[in-house]
Amino acid sequence: MNWINAMIITFSMYSKIPMPRMEWKEKDMKYAMIFFPFVGAVVGGTLFVWWILSERLGIEIFFKSALAVSLPIIITGGIHLDGFLDTMDAISSYQPREKKLEILKDPHTGAFAIISGLVYVILYIGAVSEINTQSGWLIMCLGFIVSRSLSGLSLVWFPSAKKEGLLHTFSEAAHRRLTRIVLLLVLILTLTGMIFCNPVQGIVAGLTAGSVFFYYKRLSFKEFGGITGDLAGFFLQICELFIVISLAFTDKL
Repeated sequence: MNWINAMIITFSMYSKIPMPRMEWKEKDMKYAMIFFPFVGAVVGGTLFVWWILSERLGIEIFFKSALAVSLPIIITGGIHLDGFLDTMDAISSYQPREKKLEILKDPHTGAFAIISGLVYVILYIGAVSEINTQSGWLIMCLGFIVSRSLSGLSLVWFPSAKKEGLLHTFSEAAHRRLTRIVLLLVLILTLTGMIFCNPVQGIVAGLTAGSVFFYYKRLSFKEFGGITGDLAGFFLQICELFIVISLAFTDKL
């Protein structure tokens, strides 16, 4: 039953999909991050169903793209976008590390967060509107699994910036060896699927995700001394954005 409970915890935390109410026990949380990519699979699957429907109904490109950007936020409840906005506020403050960590916890939204959020959505919609092939949409949908696999790996590989918070709780409770093995296998299989869909787009999208992952590591260590839940959300959002941008540039190839 630990596996089922772990899956419920993951979907309860990282999605708005209704789940049974249960007590979060440490023995169940050990395996919670293993199911993180499965949330991405649900998001990607929903997005691909939308693409099929929009193609059959003849939906125009702008609305098709706008809903494609909105669906992941609706399904996840915006938890990762919140982390992106908080991180942009902290980075843009140019304050010492301790102050940046305080800004991450601040419930108030700053001007830089709003500006960054607007730019993010505009870029995302614009990039999605450039993807017109089935292979491009499939790879974009698989990107939600890749981003969460990498995010989960960062949790068991990178140190936490704080000795408190939900991410630290998940990190401490995680069965690190098993989590690494499963997430690496999921990542490899998903990247292989991307390449199978379209070799050029798949390879470029995979390299893009890897580059963003190393940027995330460097930024987290340099600016914050480790990762936090907000930084993990920031990574997820920019990873997915840049995967889509890479597809926009390669979709005609």
